[in-house]
Amino acid sequence: MSDQAVLHVKGRVLVGPEDIRDELWVIDGRISYDRPVDADDIRTVEGWALPGLVDAHCHVGLGTHGPVDADTAEQQALTDRDAGTLLLRDAGSPSDTRWVDDREDLPKIIRAGKHIARTRRYIRNFAHEIEPDELVAYVAQEAQRGDGWVKLVGDWIDRDLGDLSACWPREAVEAAIAEAHRLGARVTAHCFGEDALRDLVEAGIDCIEHATGLTEDLVPLFASRGVAIVPTLVNIATFPQLADGGDAKFPRWSAHMRRLYERRYDTVRAAYDAGVPVYVGTDAGGSLAHGLVAAEVAELVTAGIPAVEALSATAWGARRWLGRPGLEEGAPADFVVYEADPRADVRVLASPRRVVLNGLVVE
Repeated sequence: MSDQAVLHVKGRVLVGPEDIRDELWVIDGRISYDRPVDADDIRTVEGWALPGLVDAHCHVGLGTHGPVDADTAEQQALTDRDAGTLLLRDAGSPSDTRWVDDREDLPKIIRAGKHIARTRRYIRNFAHEIEPDELVAYVAQEAQRGDGWVKLVGDWIDRDLGDLSACWPREAVEAAIAEAHRLGARVTAHCFGEDALRDLVEAGIDCIEHATGLTEDLVPLFASRGVAIVPTLVNIATFPQLADGGDAKFPRWSAHMRRLYERRYDTVRAAYDAGVPVYVGTDAGGSLAHGLVAAEVAELVTAGIPAVEALSATAWGARRWLGRPGLEEGAPADFVVYEADPRADVRVLASPRRVVLNGLVVE
């Protein structure tokens, strides 16, 4: 990255979907819409500027087999940064990534602590694996370790049943979510199937990850409670492969995963049409590569969400939801410049012209 006294962005600045300015200035790492009076060194970049993209479901510090070393975590964060993703909601990681906060060249991270899962009901080495009577205590612990979020594993394959099923009894999630809220944290949960959703939403959960199990009768409940979903469609694309691997041992689970995959676009569109908040997340980390936000936005459009709304799900709307600024006067200068209007074609997101983080141009 190279330090610049004053950066000038000229062209179209998308402060909001309809709030468009002709230029902005970066002064001391902050956004300004007033031309500096006595700047000696001005660097001009032309194009369409958008707030730094948001990946609302990723895992910095997590690999296929669990926690990774700092060098690997750094590369994960750099990959996201170079793709224009400058704000990450880390939806569970077994690694301590607080050191990232001291690096001006790495994206900002909002952490949910470590996953909290039922014993032997999740991927090995990823999560705290506990029983229901311990859930409140672990939620309190992770609420204090995170940045305002806690991550539960709401369902997973039950090997005795041979299919997805809920991990927690209703009374346990009610008490746990209430404790998180008492401590000022929001709660989200991994859910592929249908069984866990009603209990989690009625218990007051704030967000559901994946949400492939949303059914016609549950969509109005999500909408009325304002429960957000992060569909991670680039991850759901792996369901057929996962199902193929489970056919011999868990045929019921495999068939279920294929059904969830086949109706994934209808599920997302039905949620959007009903007014359920939808945000962009990729599930990067674990087995999925980082830097896939542009592909996820394109998937939301394929599902039938209008392009401007899909953009908002990774830009203006996502930042409001997470309590972080966009391109407001005085905000940290975190933005991406593109050659063309991303509202006209979201595929533009895959090719940033310039990435600016903390007022510094990524070279």
